Amino acid sequence: MARISRSQVIINIIAIIVIMWLLFSVSADEEEDGHGFVRSGGMDRKLLLLGLKREKLSHFRFYWHDIFSGANASAVNIIKSASKTGFGTVNMIDDPLTEKPDLSSKLLGRAQGFYGVTSSQGEFALLMAMNFVFVQGKYNGSTITILGRNPVFNKVREMPVIGGSGLFRFARGYAHASTYKFDPSSGDAIVEYNVFLLHY
Repeated sequence: MARISRSQVIINIIAIIVIMWLLFSVSADEEEDGHGFVRSGGMDRKLLLLGLKREKLSHFRFYWHDIFSGANASAVNIIKSASKTGFGTVNMIDDPLTEKPDLSSKLLGRAQGFYGVTSSQGEFALLMAMNFVFVQGKYNGSTITILGRNPVFNKVREMPVIGGSGLFRFARGYAHASTYKFDPSSGDAIVEYNVFLLHY
């Protein structure tokens, strides 16, 4: 009878363990959710790797134009508050995002969403919930989603990037907002945004 070497036994044991692990992970994926509309576990890891390249850091700089005045208003009040502080006021926006502070400069996209006054006492702040929807070049149709607190009287405000779509799938990062110009009589504002984004 032929003798099997110690290294051959180890290789066979490792092969058996790998095969058992693969079989177990496939059956565990199938058993994990019997509904048929959710996939998780090992298969998702393979799907996530498809088409994703190395993660990179990008810096985007543009100007957000919140316009209440004139015929081409991009912001409208949808909930008016009875509070003296404005607490509960909500505005819906479809604000232009431009390359320079001048509204006539190159349109890069639009900020679509809403913001509301969240502070009833103390520091005045807004809850910002918006998508930056890009319309130029390779970013056309891609979005960056912002959701966070904006203490508007601070020189620089930081808000989290919580996701994105298109070229910004799985995006995360933060946005710095700095008021460039504000007209208290009309409510119109121009805000410089610097967005630092990790994406694939």
